Amino acid sequence: MISDHIDPPVRRPTLSEVLSALAASWDQPRISVAQLMTALGDRGLIGLLLILAFANVIPNPPGTSAVLGLPMLYLSWQLMRGGMPWLPRFLADRSFDIGHFRTVIARAMPYLNRVERLLRPRLPSLSGPGAKKLLGGICLILSIVLVLPIPFGNLLPAAAIAIIALGALERDGLWIAGGVIFGVVSTAFMASAIVVITAALLRLLGL
Repeated sequence: MISDHIDPPVRRPTLSEVLSALAASWDQPRISVAQLMTALGDRGLIGLLLILAFANVIPNPPGTSAVLGLPMLYLSWQLMRGGMPWLPRFLADRSFDIGHFRTVIARAMPYLNRVERLLRPRLPSLSGPGAKKLLGGICLILSIVLVLPIPFGNLLPAAAIAIIALGALERDGLWIAGGVIFGVVSTAFMASAIVVITAALLRLLGL
């Protein structure tokens, strides 16, 4: 007699579970960008973009956005290309102190756990391969804004990239759309701020 029993599908670990396990088990003083991408598997490119974006959202020493912005620029460009993720050695070897990495993960976990319960596949046209190329271009523009030397100017574009990345990871088109709208609004706000600051400086200089 042939059994019609079908084993339930193996549950895929959530991103928060993967990151928590990685932070807890890593036994080296630093972790590189390449090692992070390998640990995240097929979620490597977008997952790493999410980690770097969140690292820009939390308080950091001045100049951190310029350091973290370079890999974000490159990862966004790779996402826009739509090819296999590839990192040049100078970027792959860039590493983070494991203590700082654990701090970022610990701060992110409460938010990520709550968000993961809200995410679900929907509006698939916004998370397909073609759409991801467009999202890569949007994240590239936001990353350029992020690295500009504007006080606290990294927070809004980084938050937009994080929302887009979360939606892309779980194929949630609603979150992707929300992240894009937030990114457009953030960019417009930053552009307005630059115009106002520049005009004020010109007046102070009597120009």
